Amino acid sequence: MFRTTLIAAAALAALATPALAADPIGLWATPGNGGQVEITRCGNSLCGKLVTSNHIKTDPALKDIRNKDTAQRGRPLKGLQMLYDFTGGPETWAGGKVYNPEDGGTYAGTIEMVSESQLKLKGCVVAPLCKTQVWNRLK
Repeated sequence: MFRTTLIAAAALAALATPALAADPIGLWATPGNGGQVEITRCGNSLCGKLVTSNHIKTDPALKDIRNKDTAQRGRPLKGLQMLYDFTGGPETWAGGKVYNPEDGGTYAGTIEMVSESQLKLKGCVVAPLCKTQVWNRLK
């Protein structure tokens, strides 16, 4: 009887405990251009690099030609770090930077885990001038 009560109590406690969103470490599909970004840990923060996109598949040697820093325009897009310095967790990471190779701009960013398979990436020039994308986990 005691064992049954203990098992039932443990099951109820597990149901009552809110589940934390999954860790953002992994490979993510961006909503446009077939982009894939791999998010990893970089020391105590999160960072992310561009693994591939439709443009990179067409031309693997594609360069970062829209970068606002002319000295950076010769670097390849494949493997380009586009997320860096995100800290916090377990559900929201803030204080990071988002580099957008489409316009060559770098923006203040946040990452919020929506579920195990989705995250919201928000980049802001200055609040409220922000853009949010939902990324889907590939692995």
